[in-house]
Amino acid sequence: MGLGDLCVSKDLVGLRDVYAETLIEMAEENENIVVLDADLSQSTRTARFAARFPDRFFNMGISEQDMIGTAAGLALSGKIPFVSTFAIFETGRAWEQIRLSLCLSKLPVKLVASHGGVTVGEDGASHHCIEDAALMRALPNMTVVIPADSCEMKNILIESLSMKGPLYVRGSREKFPTVHCPPMKPRIGKASVLKDGKDIAIVACGLMVDFSLQAAEMLKQDGIDARVISMATLKPIDEETIVAAARETGAIVTVEEHSIIGGLGSAVCELLSEKCPTLVKRIGIYDTFAASGLPCELLKMCGLTPKDIRRNVIEMLNKRHV
Repeated sequence: MGLGDLCVSKDLVGLRDVYAETLIEMAEENENIVVLDADLSQSTRTARFAARFPDRFFNMGISEQDMIGTAAGLALSGKIPFVSTFAIFETGRAWEQIRLSLCLSKLPVKLVASHGGVTVGEDGASHHCIEDAALMRALPNMTVVIPADSCEMKNILIESLSMKGPLYVRGSREKFPTVHCPPMKPRIGKASVLKDGKDIAIVACGLMVDFSLQAAEMLKQDGIDARVISMATLKPIDEETIVAAARETGAIVTVEEHSIIGGLGSAVCELLSEKCPTLVKRIGIYDTFAASGLPCELLKMCGLTPKDIRRNVIEMLNKRHV
């Protein structure tokens, strides 16, 4: 298992590990923080919180719907619930409870999922969550975030304490490279321009941000100057940064470890169709289920490697110049 040679950096950090560490740090300062899990606390890493704060941790068992309802009750009583399980179970199995118990009432419950995307690997299509952003984006009052690295994850968690409504954060099974370097402090709702460029803009989230930076370096050899934007927040999306990129480059490529339906690509297209019609290419999972396999194999099969991004950018620019 692993990302193999797809990540140039060997400094890989697990987002679920950062989640656990940050939870404990925040809970040391804020006694209202509580954590709920659905019998997967070893995998989500919330078992570490349970060991430190046993009276503030609730293992709800394999009962995701009940977990959301309990979190709503805790939020109404003044607590700050962080709710975790695999992305497929959190957003799929408990969608109706999230809709009615959290979003309708605008409750400050933080849904922090692990095991998003096809990099879940050998667990197969039943556990590959490639629809979660679409499911959460469609819900009124829900904020949706897919962090690119440990820095983004930590900052989002800290900032989330002051949020009034529900939040969904998608993490991963795999460890990610670090792309946000200090003193950069990613914020909810604000994109980060990691590399400037004038020929095309690559807008990405999650692991695909690192892959897009790699692709941009490859494109230099082709004489193409690509801008790379880390768009962690899919909702509310950073309209100003996207529209500026569209106007200044004239072409956008979106990259996500998610279905091209309803995720980052859809959000960008929806915005630009109204504010700045632009040629857009969406790179992601193309309306299909992935097979069981190693993460690096699945990313190659789905066309989500740095080389695939480079190829798509070149094809996009060639099409624009026809």
